[in-house]
Amino acid sequence: MLQVALAQVRLNARRFIAVSLAVLIAVGFLTATLIINSSSKASLTQSVGGAYRNADLLITRDMYVDDAAVLDEDTAVLVRDTPGVDEIYAAQQSFVTFSQDRGSVFAQLGNTSDSAELFPVEVLQGTLPASDSEVAVDRDTAERYDLMEGSVLGITASLADAAPATAQLTVRALVSTSDDPQVRGTPQLYSTGATVARFAEPEAGLRSIQVAVADGAAVEDVRTALQEDLSGLAGIDVRTPQEQTDDMVASFTGGNNILTTILMAFAAVALLVCALVVSNTFSVLVAQRTRELALLRCIGAARSQIRRSVIVEALIIGIVASAAGVLAAVGLVGGTIAYLRTLPDSGFATLSVSPLSVVAGLVTGILLTVLASLVPARAATAVAPLAALRPAEDVRAGTRRGRVRLGIGLVLLAVGSALLGIGAVRSDLIIALPGGILSFVGVLMCATLFVPSLVRTVGRIAAPLGVPGKLAAVNAVRNPQRTSATSAALVIGVTLVTMMMTGAATVRTSLDDVLTAEYPVDIAVSGGTAVGGTADAASPFTSADVEAALAVDGVQEAVLLPVGGVAQLHGGPFAVYAVDPSDAAKVLRDSSLVPEGNTILMPEGIDAKTLTVRGADSSVELDVVVSESSNMLPLISTSTAESLGGPPLDDPNQPLPQMWLSVAEGLATNALIDLRTDVAEALDVDDYAVSGSAIERGAFEQVINVLLMVVTGLLGVAVVIALVGVANTLSLSVLERTRESSLLRALGLTRGQLRGMLALEAVLIAGVAALMGSVLGSLYGWLGAQSALGSFTTVAPSLPWLQLLAVLGVALLAGLAASVLPARRAARLSPVAGLAAD
Repeated sequence: MLQVALAQVRLNARRFIAVSLAVLIAVGFLTATLIINSSSKASLTQSVGGAYRNADLLITRDMYVDDAAVLDEDTAVLVRDTPGVDEIYAAQQSFVTFSQDRGSVFAQLGNTSDSAELFPVEVLQGTLPASDSEVAVDRDTAERYDLMEGSVLGITASLADAAPATAQLTVRALVSTSDDPQVRGTPQLYSTGATVARFAEPEAGLRSIQVAVADGAAVEDVRTALQEDLSGLAGIDVRTPQEQTDDMVASFTGGNNILTTILMAFAAVALLVCALVVSNTFSVLVAQRTRELALLRCIGAARSQIRRSVIVEALIIGIVASAAGVLAAVGLVGGTIAYLRTLPDSGFATLSVSPLSVVAGLVTGILLTVLASLVPARAATAVAPLAALRPAEDVRAGTRRGRVRLGIGLVLLAVGSALLGIGAVRSDLIIALPGGILSFVGVLMCATLFVPSLVRTVGRIAAPLGVPGKLAAVNAVRNPQRTSATSAALVIGVTLVTMMMTGAATVRTSLDDVLTAEYPVDIAVSGGTAVGGTADAASPFTSADVEAALAVDGVQEAVLLPVGGVAQLHGGPFAVYAVDPSDAAKVLRDSSLVPEGNTILMPEGIDAKTLTVRGADSSVELDVVVSESSNMLPLISTSTAESLGGPPLDDPNQPLPQMWLSVAEGLATNALIDLRTDVAEALDVDDYAVSGSAIERGAFEQVINVLLMVVTGLLGVAVVIALVGVANTLSLSVLERTRESSLLRALGLTRGQLRGMLALEAVLIAGVAALMGSVLGSLYGWLGAQSALGSFTTVAPSLPWLQLLAVLGVALLAGLAASVLPARRAARLSPVAGLAAD
């Protein structure tokens, strides 16, 4: 029988294309997910651990231990004197600002190292600082602020209980930018240890101590010695760089890889749909060879041999398709990683193909194919040779199998619906997620009981089309079990696609409400601070800047907010800005919140009833009006500011005027993303100085749109596989009804009518599945959004009707396309030849 199986695979290779493609896609998806998981961890290790990858040991302070000791110079001396230690790098860190253009720029200042091997970055140009008045700057910062060797930076740091520390440092070197995600995007400066100490809080201590072990010394021996020497210091860890990196990566991901979890869920969907299609496809293949298998039985082949023959065919297909899927996944992810490495910000991307990903892909694909073939293999041998053409028993509610399936399905549906409802009411996604899964499985298990009736009901629409329409409605449910299995595969894909679309639309609407409450205006542009009160440290916004902002495409209104005074709250002074009420109404999202003559508008959380605002000439006590936004600037009217004589003149760090903008309605996501850069360029400020609800909405919508596009694409694979199943179902139907189709042709049914009948069958199956999937997906999408966001805001269902109609239309067209080949095959058979068939 092995030779028979090999011969069938060789002679009927075309028949296995569909099932091979389904297995290849599903296995490739699973393997790619596992490779992405291992590669993302390797890439994080490369970036997070880049600061100490050359060290043998790393000594750090555990920030989560109460009363943990502080690493200081005494600790560094103790480490340096430990036997087996060759070199150390006592890493210091402070946070400073340097003046640039309109305001101050936040930066991280680290110290250089005597050991070039342990220094975390590479010197690209010049030499590292040798004196306390020199500094090295990372390449990205140098390019952003036009810095070069010889440039002078005015460094400032505000220290607790001390006067601000200042210094003028000359750039002596350009260094590579660290890939550490904790500091990426922040300007990175390096100077001598003494300089860093001047700008650091006295109790801060060292950030870490990197250790290089001497030649001939064992790392574990040196580690043990260091642990003994430092045993008197609480909360001090001695780790290898890999252990430190793993701990930091775990802190970033919370011990879990959410991306992998999400992709694994999609991979499971693809595998489930693939299993259904493989099973249906093998049913077609077995049906096409019924006479051949029956003949083998007649000449002595046992049932077990026939069954093994079909299973061996599935095993061969599984091995070949799974291997191809694994290779395709490795090639796809490898190509993506290679492309990422060419990008400036992703040079640390690393390809890591773990043995687990390869083995898991191969084993899963092979087992899936073999297990999915068991039912068709059993069907091929469960009857006597002369009765091989008799249809199998349907799984109806009246049979024992039907009653068992109905009972289990109803239980799962009830339990899952209850959990889903509780999760939505409590806004708990952990409860809602398993509830949604259980309820959906329950729907699928009960599908055999109601899908045929639903198809038959919808089929009445085709009755006006005459005999082909009436026959299509009847034939579509001739084999309820296979019709339900085929529609179930399509229901899974459409439900998940629709769920993501509805969930995305609902989340987008809900987030817009949250952002409206959080940000008072579409765009707010910060003018920074005039550091030290020097006139050349920053340039305030003027009316010319307002005109420049209005010239930016997408900006509708622009309002300048000058400083009108200073108020005191909870022991700290803060700037109060002035605005004309009519101007405020143009840009505030809540136009009712405008400052009047005797009021001051304050952000959310202020419990004071009145506040005293001080100006250059006088002071005034104003009633507090609290907004619902935590980002609201303290506002008074321009008339009040004029009565105060403007801001006081004794503030050394005078805040600069701010600017509020409103954007045009209906801007696309890409336009909102570009608007931030356009406004920053027009006003000559950094991108981070531009914020607001429009910017945040654009960022959120960009993420949502990308995720929706990716998810829809991934689930679209499942839909395509399911449509292959629709085509296979029609192929099997054509084989079973050869004599019937020929008899209809003999009675006057034309070839066009026969093709139309089969096309209507496909459209009915696909249409009902798409309709069920759309309803279920919309419900799951709304309840999922309610479970995820209900604790933050009111979640109202938002149905993307155009997208849902597009999904339904695509499903109908795809079902129609799936009927082309089976209908063509049926129409080509002559009535005489069909009636002569057994």
